[in-house]
Amino acid sequence: MLIQEEMDIREKLQILSDAAKYDVSCSSSGVVRKGKKGTIGNTLAAGICHSFAADGRCISLLKILYTNQCIYDCRYCVNRRSNDVVRTSFTPKEVCTLTIEFYRRNYIEGLFLSSGILYSPDYTMEQIYQTLVLLRNEYRFNGYIHVKAIPGADPELIERVGFLTDRMSVNLELPTAEGLKKLAPGKTREKILMPMRQVQRGIAAQNLRALEDSRDGRNRLPKRLSDFKKSADLSGNSWWDHQHQGKGTDDRNLQLLKMEKRSLGPGKKIGMADTLEHPGRNVWAPLQSENRRFFVPAGQSTQMIVGATPESDYHMIRVAEALYKNYDLKRVFYSAFVRVNDDSLLPVLPGGPPLLREHRLYQADWLLRFYGFEAEELLSEDRPNFNILLDPKCDWALRHLELFPVEVNRADYGTLLRVPGLGVKSARRILAARRSAVLDFPDLKKMGVVLKRAMYFLTCSGKMMIPVQMNENFITSQLISVDHKKAWDIENHDSYRQLSLFDDYQVTASVSGEDMDSVVTGVL
Repeated sequence: MLIQEEMDIREKLQILSDAAKYDVSCSSSGVVRKGKKGTIGNTLAAGICHSFAADGRCISLLKILYTNQCIYDCRYCVNRRSNDVVRTSFTPKEVCTLTIEFYRRNYIEGLFLSSGILYSPDYTMEQIYQTLVLLRNEYRFNGYIHVKAIPGADPELIERVGFLTDRMSVNLELPTAEGLKKLAPGKTREKILMPMRQVQRGIAAQNLRALEDSRDGRNRLPKRLSDFKKSADLSGNSWWDHQHQGKGTDDRNLQLLKMEKRSLGPGKKIGMADTLEHPGRNVWAPLQSENRRFFVPAGQSTQMIVGATPESDYHMIRVAEALYKNYDLKRVFYSAFVRVNDDSLLPVLPGGPPLLREHRLYQADWLLRFYGFEAEELLSEDRPNFNILLDPKCDWALRHLELFPVEVNRADYGTLLRVPGLGVKSARRILAARRSAVLDFPDLKKMGVVLKRAMYFLTCSGKMMIPVQMNENFITSQLISVDHKKAWDIENHDSYRQLSLFDDYQVTASVSGEDMDSVVTGVL
């Protein structure tokens, strides 16, 4: 289909911003960069737009496609080659003009630039590169930029773009190679994973260079440090090995150990979010010269579609866990399947997009990244999907009541994180506060503990907040929100069996306000 070149920039914006709404893989920036004289904009670690920042702010981002033309015929995509839709494309200058004009009017804080595939992956990646060169150098834009790495593009182009952007993402799309072959025949798992590995290696090599610089006394010791013992696995001829041929590694391991001890706050780092083993992003960037451009300093992310193929929740979180562990991703996003095309290979979901399922996957993702859970603990082959009525952490705790209640004045950090209603911040506050005082339930409430859930699993000086019968059905009936009580009562009236899963019974429930808050704050 021919691209409409006679459109003005406003018409293009209307089409290409609407076409970008199905890509959800953007979040808080995770990188700090101050404004500089002669440039426009800055970057705050608090976040970017169309997302809630860590401090609760809702911020804005110009989210567009470079083009909605595409050579692929992915059955789930509104921009698939066979769809009869109006096609258009920006020019690099038009993207720069829009970004700067929106920024000057205080409408946005950054740019999210995705794209269909125009002519070829290399041609599309070259256009994105030219756009960023123009935006960074001629327009002097110093704000946050997130772009897509195009699978199949020349690695040199991806590397060049990586030094101009803050975050880069490659959408996995579907959790299995079979699903891709069925619904996206032009894409392969190998092509998608190749740029992911390239970005991972680039970030790791950059961290190693910064580590080398710090040995010369040019930098302070960092707060966090990735464990680069497996750096040789990231590239056949690792940067470290090249720099230290013939040298021993004992001094390196000693330095890593010293930095690891300094990196730990009141509680040991647990989970996979920017941990020593899985950095996720360039943890050394804040310690480097502000005049230096870094390679993907905010790390990389990806997106999986939920419900387009028959994989279970268990399969999806196992894929996400593997991506975090093996590719050091900063974030995995989940997008509920929306049937935008009439295709016989696409499922017809009676309840519409599986928003509640997407919601539970996000909650489980928090548990993997920040709470030290593993996929095998949350679900299994015999129990493949999440409970629709309880968040995954509460559901896990109810299945392991033998581990509770936990004494708040003695439990270690990892144990506290497994208590429903306790988040990372509140657990750390507890560890710090109990050094000088014996804590009681009013103290916990002041620290941000959600006692509505936590009181069934905690004791203070050996006493519970209220008399509690440590029985799964009793606690479950108390934990389920008012919105869901009716559905639960129908399924559990005069019954003492374990809670049913949504694939066992046709029970539907909306997402409660409390559940929504937990996804934003990460407190489960």
